[in-house]
Amino acid sequence: MLKTSKLWGIGLLLALSVVVTACASDSKHTAGQPGGSTVAGKLNVIATIAQIAEPISVIGGDKVNVQSLMGPGVDPHLYTATQGDIKKLESGDIIFYSGLHLEANMVKVFAEIGKKKPVLAIGETLPKEKLLKDEAGATDPHIWFDIDLWKQAIGAATEELKKASKENADYFEANKTKYFQQLDDLKKEAKEKLTQIPKEKRVLVTAHDAFGYFGRMQGIQVVGLQGLSTEAEIGLTDIEDTIKILVKHKVPAVFVESSINPASIKAVIEGAKKQGLDVKLGGELFSDAMGDAGTKEGTYIGMYRHNVDTIYKALSGKGE
Repeated sequence: MLKTSKLWGIGLLLALSVVVTACASDSKHTAGQPGGSTVAGKLNVIATIAQIAEPISVIGGDKVNVQSLMGPGVDPHLYTATQGDIKKLESGDIIFYSGLHLEANMVKVFAEIGKKKPVLAIGETLPKEKLLKDEAGATDPHIWFDIDLWKQAIGAATEELKKASKENADYFEANKTKYFQQLDDLKKEAKEKLTQIPKEKRVLVTAHDAFGYFGRMQGIQVVGLQGLSTEAEIGLTDIEDTIKILVKHKVPAVFVESSINPASIKAVIEGAKKQGLDVKLGGELFSDAMGDAGTKEGTYIGMYRHNVDTIYKALSGKGE
């Protein structure tokens, strides 16, 4: 009888142990699902690019932990997920990526991860009629350069945060409202500065066609040597056509991008000189990647302001 009681007691302890382990396991796997939260009390958010990660860290505040897969100088068009990235994605409660074929090599990864947890392509939440297309019909994915569109995309991400952490919904909304006011101020600031550039000089020449939305919003003609993706090749005709535009408008400067090889832009500068036009290198712009974390350019607002200031100084002739 005593032996039976001991066995029963041991069995009960084992059963309880299994239940506790299962509950602990459940708390990890359901974290980030609607109404769930991480063990540390924060949502673990993984974003592909810093243009998403940094604004979400502002809106999420101390209720979220945000990580970006791609850092400064990284080209998302060519980026392929590493094993470390896969583990990081699997550890997240919510995954945000830009979409619209920006992270082209990661689409299958997102599809698999999306079977287990919320995964949102924030760019694909936007109205299709608001998106730009190239001559071949490909959608321009560089939507963060239109502040109004980016507010909508980040707004969609914020709604996902609210679903995942309902108790913090008001907190996220309040932070979003404050942040969006800063974006509205940035939009006004950029418009006031760039309209000072003489109309005939409002031609922005860069390594690849990343500034279409920026040009549309700011009334600037944009010329990219490469197409929408950096996978496109630059031909001699592309360079020659760009030189003709520079000579026609007597554009004083062209720009390199932080994540793109500057060789093609240098070829344009040399070609323009042979045509009798002294074109200068106007500076470095941030296109597909932002600056280093901890710097002004490592924030979305700081990155955008840097680009505006750099373009203004080079094309207006009022540079320091």
